[in-house]
Amino acid sequence: MSDEGIGYWIGFLVFVVIMLMLDLGVFHKKNHTVRVKEAILWSGFWILLALIFNVGVYFFLDHTKALEFFTAYVLEKSLSVDNLFVFLLIFGYFNIKPKYQHRILFWGIIGALVMRAVFIFAGVALIQHFSWIMYIFGAFLIYTGLHMLFEKEKTEKFDPNKNIIIRLFKKIMPVTDHNPEGHFFVRKDGVLYATTFFVTLLFIEASDLIFAVDSVPAVLSISSDTFIIFTSNVFAILGLRSLYFALAGIMKYFYYLKYALAGILSFIGIKMCINEFSHYMGYNFKIHNLVSLGVIIGLLTISIIFSIMKKKKLNHL
Repeated sequence: MSDEGIGYWIGFLVFVVIMLMLDLGVFHKKNHTVRVKEAILWSGFWILLALIFNVGVYFFLDHTKALEFFTAYVLEKSLSVDNLFVFLLIFGYFNIKPKYQHRILFWGIIGALVMRAVFIFAGVALIQHFSWIMYIFGAFLIYTGLHMLFEKEKTEKFDPNKNIIIRLFKKIMPVTDHNPEGHFFVRKDGVLYATTFFVTLLFIEASDLIFAVDSVPAVLSISSDTFIIFTSNVFAILGLRSLYFALAGIMKYFYYLKYALAGILSFIGIKMCINEFSHYMGYNFKIHNLVSLGVIIGLLTISIIFSIMKKKKLNHL
């Protein structure tokens, strides 16, 4: 449940709308290839905005809410890195040129924000009425983490056209590969066609829906305040495009990231079950958010260090 008044919500939503309008309407009005330097600067900008907002939460709300926001933000940011690998595969499969990728990701993130809002409010409502659902969320995250940990590398060719959403869409509307201007829809001989750009966007939305199933239950273990959960998710998602372009060239070297994410999901699942059981039994024991933050940062740091070590070892072979 949110403890903040309607003014906080209106102010934040107005801020998000203004930033999105400036992003697409001013800073990225023309299609262009986002270079690594530009992407790093934009990533830093979005992170800085999140940290400034975090400071505002500390002073206008309290230190507990500030810790919840920061932990939820770091958690969502770390889990969203997995999305970037999928983006690479999708853009590669549909042969989307780099200069058009930012625009597709922009509209993809608009859809992601709407879906996350629905998931978050629904999740909080379920927990308020059925506290035992925390056990289901926790067990699901543990299962997801273990599945990710022991999942074998897929060797078959990536094919988005096997996705049921894509197959259904192609039965509803004709699709064309001809798209010289980078539009989502084109009209030929009086018939409206969706382009591969729109199909790419549709698949990115579908993939984010799948990722939301993991990330939203995880972030619900950090806070039950919808304002904190929603704002932390929004800031993490807003910076996802810049992070994609900043890391696109080196993501293939994150050899051990999968294990870190598996460990994070499993830990969060265990935390949800333990905390809910402790609350039900009337015990004072609780895994604090500071512990969660330490585990998240620790596992990510270890995976990065070991990935760098393996990269250096492979270079010397």
